[in-house]
Amino acid sequence: MAATRKFLFGKRATTTKNIGVDLGTANVLINVQGEGIVVDEPAVVAVTDDEHKVVAVGNEAAAMVGRTPENIHAIRPLKGGVIADFDMAEAMLAHFIKKMNVKGFLTRPNIMICCPTDTTDVEQKALIQAAEKSGGGQVFLEKEPKAAAIGAGLDIFKPHGSMIIDIGGGSSDIAVLSLGGIVTSASLRKAGDTFNADIAAYVKQHDNLLIGERSAEQAKVEIGTVIKDHRNDELQVRGSDTVDGMPRTITLTSNDVEAAIHETMGEIIAAAKKVIAHTPPELVGDIIESGITLTGGGAQFDGIAELFATELRVPVTVAETPLDDVAVGTSKLLARKTAAPENEVESKE
Repeated sequence: MAATRKFLFGKRATTTKNIGVDLGTANVLINVQGEGIVVDEPAVVAVTDDEHKVVAVGNEAAAMVGRTPENIHAIRPLKGGVIADFDMAEAMLAHFIKKMNVKGFLTRPNIMICCPTDTTDVEQKALIQAAEKSGGGQVFLEKEPKAAAIGAGLDIFKPHGSMIIDIGGGSSDIAVLSLGGIVTSASLRKAGDTFNADIAAYVKQHDNLLIGERSAEQAKVEIGTVIKDHRNDELQVRGSDTVDGMPRTITLTSNDVEAAIHETMGEIIAAAKKVIAHTPPELVGDIIESGITLTGGGAQFDGIAELFATELRVPVTVAETPLDDVAVGTSKLLARKTAAPENEVESKE
C-alpha cells in the first residue's frame, strides 16, 4: 500500500487522505486509503419541493422513495453514471465527506472519482467541480473499467491483455486493458436501473400490474437469473391493478425475470462482442488464455458467467467482491498518482 502524502511544516506533518469514490447511479461507495470502504449508501437525496432544501441523504433518503409527502421529493442526482442534477450531487458528496470527518485543519482530501468510458468533457468537468465544492483538494477522474479491473485484482500494467465487464447501476462498461491503459472499450447507459425498468414493464404488460422500483429491484436480486430454467424461485409482488387501480398481488418467477431482462442483457453481450472484434489479435489471445472478469452489481445475476462464456467463447469469472471493486480500484489508482517521497513538500499550488 502506497503511503499517503505528507506536508511538512517545520517538525509538524499533516497527512492528506486519499479517497476513492465510486459515484454510482444506484449507490455511492467511498474507499479511504488505509481504512477500506467507509461509505456504502444509496445515491439518493430527499429535498423539499418549495425551498429545494436537502432533508436526507443516502440510506435515510432511500427509505423515503415512493413514500414521501407532496412537499418532499426523493431524487437520484446521477443517471447513466453521470451527473443529472449538479446541485444535488454536490450536496450528496459534501454530506458523505463531512460524515467521514477526513478534512484536516490544513489539508483537504485528495479525491479520485471513476466515470464511464464515454463521459463527455462537460460531464467530466461537472464531476470535478462537484468534488471540489464538496471539500476535495486535488480531484482526479479515472475510467470506470480501469478502476474495476484493479479492484478485481487484475494486473493491468503488464504487456498482457485483460478484459473487464463492469455492469453497474447506470452503465455497463466493457474494456480491454494492457500496459496500464484502455486499448478498446464500450459503454452502455444500460445496467441495473434498466433491468429494474424492464421488470416493471414486463409485469405491467403481462400481468396488468403497476409495481414500484423497489419491488422490481427486489425481484431482480432475490429471484433473478439470466438463463431460462437455470433457477426456479418465486416472489410475491404487490402493486396496483392497471384497470381499476386496486391493490393486487401476483407471483413472479425466475423465468419471468429472465424474460424481462433478456433484451438488455443481449445488448451488453453484443457490445462485449464488438469490443473483442476491435481488439488486436495478440491481446485477444491473452484474453482467451486468462479469460474475462465480470464485476459490478449485475455480475451477481444467477448464471451470468455461464451465459457470457457461452456467448463470447472464452472463460468468464465473477470477481470476488463485485460491488466493491470500483471503489477499491479507484483508491489504489489515486495512491499511485499521489505517491511521493516521505519528506517531499507538496501542495495543490
